Amino acid sequence: MKRDDVYEIISSNIKKIRQEKNLTQAQLAKKAGYSHVTIRKIESSKTKKYFSIDAISNIADALEVEISSLFKNRE
Repeated sequence: MKRDDVYEIISSNIKKIRQEKNLTQAQLAKKAGYSHVTIRKIESSKTKKYFSIDAISNIADALEVEISSLFKNRE
């Protein structure tokens, strides 16, 4: 698996889980301690991904899921 593929899986999972929990990007951003723009960039399929493990951990906590669930291919 390529590095970019991992970022895309994580981004997609964040978006899917956020939507399942009926959270807006702004609501997730506030819970995770980030700006709305940061969450939008993380979820966007059009931007290059360079987020940290700390960011993933904070977002997982805000979504109330295990961090490992963000790495699983959820097709």
